Amino acid sequence: MAATSGTEAATANGQKAAASAVTNGTSSQEEEKPDDRDQSDDDKDDEEAAPGDANGNAAGKRKKKKRKPKKKRNAANLATVQSSPPRVPVASLFAGGPYPAGEEVEYRNENAFRTTSEEKRHLDRMNDDFLAEYRHGAEVHRQVRKWAQQNIKPGQTLTEIAEGIEDSVRALTGHQGLEEGDNIKGGMGFPTGLSLNHCAAHYTPNAGNKTVLQKEDVMKVDFGVHLNGRIVDSAFTMSFDSVYDNLLAAVKDATDTGVREAGIDVRMSDIGAAIQEAMESYEVGIKGKALPVKCIRNLNGHDIIQYSIHGRKSVPIVKVKDQTKMEEGETFAIETFGSTGNGYVRDDMETSHYAKKADGPNVPLRVSSARSLLNSISKNFGTLPFCRRYLDRLGHEKYLLGLNNLVSSGIVEAYPPLCDIKGSFTAQFEHTILLRPTVKEVVSRGEDY
Repeated sequence: MAATSGTEAATANGQKAAASAVTNGTSSQEEEKPDDRDQSDDDKDDEEAAPGDANGNAAGKRKKKKRKPKKKRNAANLATVQSSPPRVPVASLFAGGPYPAGEEVEYRNENAFRTTSEEKRHLDRMNDDFLAEYRHGAEVHRQVRKWAQQNIKPGQTLTEIAEGIEDSVRALTGHQGLEEGDNIKGGMGFPTGLSLNHCAAHYTPNAGNKTVLQKEDVMKVDFGVHLNGRIVDSAFTMSFDSVYDNLLAAVKDATDTGVREAGIDVRMSDIGAAIQEAMESYEVGIKGKALPVKCIRNLNGHDIIQYSIHGRKSVPIVKVKDQTKMEEGETFAIETFGSTGNGYVRDDMETSHYAKKADGPNVPLRVSSARSLLNSISKNFGTLPFCRRYLDRLGHEKYLLGLNNLVSSGIVEAYPPLCDIKGSFTAQFEHTILLRPTVKEVVSRGEDY
C-alpha cells in the first residue's frame, strides 16, 4: 500500500524449498486406497488358533483379534501441491509449519557482528511466533500471486480478477472472514489494488464496476495477507506488451535497490537517493518517443505495525533530507513507483479503500447508519484496511451515507485512487522486510520478484 509524502545480496534460503513444495496446477490430493485384500484373507488374519490341551487335542475355540477401526482420511490434509485456483490451506501443505524463510541478508559494516552475536541470536529466537506468522502470510502471498500471474489475461473484468485473488487468500489462510471477528484473525491484510495505466495506487473495483482489462494496459497488482495482524504487503506490475518492459524493469530495479540499501541504522535519505538513482537511469520508448522513467516523488514506502499497514515512518523514493533511521525489530514495506508522466500523483476517481484510524476521535455520531456501520467495521476489520466490496460481502446495504459520515468525523480514513496525468503509464513493485536482530529478511521474496 502506498504512503503519500508527509503522512506517512544474498540468496533466498526458503525460495527453493517453497518452490519444490508448492507448484500451481490441479491438486493431486491423495485418495484413500481401497483395501485390496479379499474377505477370506481378512478372516484368516482375524483368527488365531489356541494352543492344544494336555492330551494334545487342539482347542475347539479360536480367538478373534479386535479389529482396529480405520481412520478416516481428510483429502485436504493429504494434499502435497496447491490446487488451481488455490484452495488448499498453506497450513495443510506444510503440516502447520515451519514455513519457508524469505531471503535472509546479513548486515554489513558496523552491524556485521549481529550475524554471530549470541545475544542477538537469543533475541531472534524469542521472535518465533512473530516469524511463523509472517512467513505463513508470505507463503500465502507467493502461492496466490503465482496463480494470478499465470491466469490473469486481457478480457477479464477487474472484479473477476480481484475476487479471484481475495477468494484464494481467504482459502489459503483458512479465514473466510464471514463470521464476526474471523477476518481479524487472518485473511486479507489489504484490498486487492488493480490500478491501471496512469493510476498508480489504491484502485479496486466497487460493486457494479464493469472495467475490462485490455492488452495495452499496465496493471499494478497490490494486495496484503495477514495472520494475527502481521501484514505482508507486496505488489507487482503486469503488462501484455513488451513496449513497457523497460518501465517495469526500472521500477523492479529501484525496489531491489531499496531493499538492498535498507537496514538497521540506515538513514531514510540515503535509501531514497539510491532508489532515485536506480530508477531514473532508465527510459522507455512509447509511440516513437523516448520517455524518462521518473520516481513518483510524493509516494513512499512505510513501516508496518501489527494490525496497521501504515506506521509512523516513511521510506522516500527520491533524495530528501530526512535523517530518520531504521531500527532493529521494525518491519517495512519497501515500494517504489515509476511514471512516464509528471512523477507526481493526485487524488482522482471514486474511492474504494478505507481504514479505521487507530487514534480516531471519540465523537458522537448523529447518523444512525454510521453507528451501526462503525460497530461492524470494528468487529470485522479493526484497523485493517477494507474496501466497499467487503462491506457488500458482509451484507451491508445503503451504507454510503454512514461511511461518509465516519470519514468526515475523522474516525475512518479514506484512501482515494492516486493518479498521474492521463496518458501516462505507471508501475510498482513492493516487498516486506523484517529487520531481525541477526539478519534482514525479505520475507515476501519469491522466484518471480
